[in-house]
Amino acid sequence: MEGLLDFVLRDILTRVGGVDRCVSEFIRVTNSLLPERAFIRVVPEFLNGGRTLAGVPVRPQLLGSDPVCLAENAGRLAELGPFGVDLNFGCPAKVVNRHGGGAALLDEPALVAQIVAAVRRAVPAQYPVSAKMRLGFNDDSRAVECALAIFEAGATELVVHARTKADGYRPPAYWERVQDIRAAVPIPVVANGEIWTVDDARRCRTASGCDMLMLGRGMVTDPGLALAIRADSVTGQLPWTALQPLIADFWHLVCAQLEPRQRAGRLKQWLNFLRRRYPQAELAFQSLKTVTDQAQVTAWLAAQHAG
Repeated sequence: MEGLLDFVLRDILTRVGGVDRCVSEFIRVTNSLLPERAFIRVVPEFLNGGRTLAGVPVRPQLLGSDPVCLAENAGRLAELGPFGVDLNFGCPAKVVNRHGGGAALLDEPALVAQIVAAVRRAVPAQYPVSAKMRLGFNDDSRAVECALAIFEAGATELVVHARTKADGYRPPAYWERVQDIRAAVPIPVVANGEIWTVDDARRCRTASGCDMLMLGRGMVTDPGLALAIRADSVTGQLPWTALQPLIADFWHLVCAQLEPRQRAGRLKQWLNFLRRRYPQAELAFQSLKTVTDQAQVTAWLAAQHAG
């Protein structure tokens, strides 16, 4: 999730527990062979053996539309010893789709297959090649066709966001269509989309037939969601007292790792998600909404923690 679930938030959320693996934000590949530092900038976990500090593996994701260029970059990425390589066929962003990347590729199953096959050839066999797709671009009529193209070209796992590009992020997610894909391809299929609660997870598993789920905005909103799903507990929300020190740690990491102009905005971005579940986050968001000075933010957070 570009601009949201980066290495800083991955670090914090995986400390809570319940997560088997993370997938990075996409690394955009256009017409050049990226240097190693470009991969490490997005996935600095490479400097920790490819894992977050909590020990959770991170699989880097590539986005592009040129099979040759993607394969070359995947080959270089493999030199860093990743926990596999993931390919993005789901991004709905207009600027990405305009250049033929992300979900726009779902109108061209043959090109999708070429990309997966080229990357599979370029990546040593010990590294999995996986993909994430939506149900389609404007409609879901080619969903199974695209999934088959991905499987037949050599992918070992498929994540399906159960909406089309045209659907955006509007509810509902069409989990039952993931079941159709799961029935068509003999590789593990992971269901994704509109999983905000333990009850959503239960219903998604029933409708999709998938045991494995991918969480996105739901876990940003409720950092204890993965743990609660594992325990099948509707009362498993992380208490605010446990979340407070994580917010403080997040702020310290943001200040240490990001540019000054980004810092206050990143904290408010996360608080904006958290306030959907926590009244205390609403208070924090409102208190800091117009604050941009780092020292003021630090002082406010310290005062709340002390109180």
